[in-house]
Amino acid sequence: MQRISQQFLIRLKLGGIRQYKAAQKAKVDPTTLSKLVSGAERVKPHDPRILAVGAVLGLKPEECFESLRNETLEKPEIA
Repeated sequence: MQRISQQFLIRLKLGGIRQYKAAQKAKVDPTTLSKLVSGAERVKPHDPRILAVGAVLGLKPEECFESLRNETLEKPEIA
């Protein structure tokens, strides 16, 4: 299951751009973004709406989701 990263949430709240403006720039409905952030709507794997807002906030795709960041850090070594 994907979760929005803490880094994404912090950047969204403290990044100097209001949440609804970030959503508009990313061509995401501000209400939808609010639902995703609050947990009222489920975040899909590699959710393009979160990735689009993350790009507006200056985040890389792997910085937008917790599970993506963990997968990158915890890949098993292949012998």
